[in-house]
Amino acid sequence: MLSRLSGADVREPTNPTADRLSQWFGWTDAISLSAALDGAPAMAQAGIRAPRNTEENECSRVRTALANAIVEDDTFGAGKDAASDFTPYRRRYLARQQAMEAGVGSLRSRLRSAMAARSPAMARLASVDVVMAQVLEAREHSLLSAVPGLLERHFERLRKAAAAEAASEEDEAQPGALPSDAWLDTFRKDAQDVLLAELDFRFQPVEGLLDALRTQATRTP
Repeated sequence: MLSRLSGADVREPTNPTADRLSQWFGWTDAISLSAALDGAPAMAQAGIRAPRNTEENECSRVRTALANAIVEDDTFGAGKDAASDFTPYRRRYLARQQAMEAGVGSLRSRLRSAMAARSPAMARLASVDVVMAQVLEAREHSLLSAVPGLLERHFERLRKAAAAEAASEEDEAQPGALPSDAWLDTFRKDAQDVLLAELDFRFQPVEGLLDALRTQATRTP
């Protein structure tokens, strides 16, 4: 989606995902990951196991709330007053990103706690997720923080194209021209779609932890 909006020719990497991820790990990260994989987590504690659907329900609730906040955000709603520059869109996009980051971080912590209470193997997997988050979240934050800049360039391209089209239609005295803010409705919808796609992306680790809990639940009498 970002490739389409930015006009960039982005090709799928040829290296396997594991090879690409390994380039983000320093030697200290590798030591931490090895310790998490080889460690001996404490045994699951009796009496603290939550109902199996509790984590599912909470993740669904948070995801729905974040998605609704994006869809219902007036800044990205069609037909609103046009802004003279990109500033309000950048501000709202960053606010939505911060909300997603906080919501996903809280869910991952909750799911790790649930996993640690299930079994030693699940506790080990939770420890691995802690290390992966420490290594990858900084890079993820850096990459995702560049998205508003890409959208700003998309905003400027649409605005300039609309201005050029309006000038041409005025010169040719053609009736029935599109409203001057039609390009802005297009931009707002594009920005909203990107935010929803980012929400899907950010939830991938949560879905992975949930899937691990589901798998473990099917094996538990």
